[in-house]
Amino acid sequence: MLLENKNAVVYGAGGAIGAAVAGAFAREGARVFLAGRTRATLDKVASEISALGGIAEVTEVDALDEGKVEEHAATITRKVGGLDISFNAISHGDVHGSPLLEMPFEDFARPITTAVRSQFLTSRAAARRMATRRSGVIMTITATTARQAIPEIGGTGVAFDAMESLCRQWACELGPLGIRVVWLQTTGIPEAFHDPGGVQPAYGTGHPMT
Repeated sequence: MLLENKNAVVYGAGGAIGAAVAGAFAREGARVFLAGRTRATLDKVASEISALGGIAEVTEVDALDEGKVEEHAATITRKVGGLDISFNAISHGDVHGSPLLEMPFEDFARPITTAVRSQFLTSRAAARRMATRRSGVIMTITATTARQAIPEIGGTGVAFDAMESLCRQWACELGPLGIRVVWLQTTGIPEAFHDPGGVQPAYGTGHPMT
């Protein structure tokens, strides 16, 4: 198995993307630490992983809370000796279906500030532990809207663009310490798509995203 004896933390593990990634890590042999704000959804994912013979532990952690993120990473390190993988898959509170001309600034800015803050805090917490061992991988997920605009998706594209820029900065500084920083760019995942504005059918065709 590719991740045997590895320790991975997944933030937003109760969501569709986080749960899928956590399950994949577990299938490859990693001990997975599931982090998120909703205990019930985390417990469900942990049960599914355990039923397949994997190892998963649950902790309620708000990825926007600097102290909680640091405390959680420190707890993992004390318990198992190190952290090998950090994956951030939290939702950003996007608002879709409204043109920028009519959107309150708070709705536009929310996904940007949420994405950047959570990515910075979770990456830093992981990197501080990984640096001592000069090994580790920090991962997140973005979308092609970071590079190609779609109408009425508010700050979503700007948020993903900012995340990719932040990942490049982390990679520049952490590479010499043996830590890789990676983002996975998707054209859209139906199970995770926040779509009150009815944009989702376009994702199915692939036309605006290709």
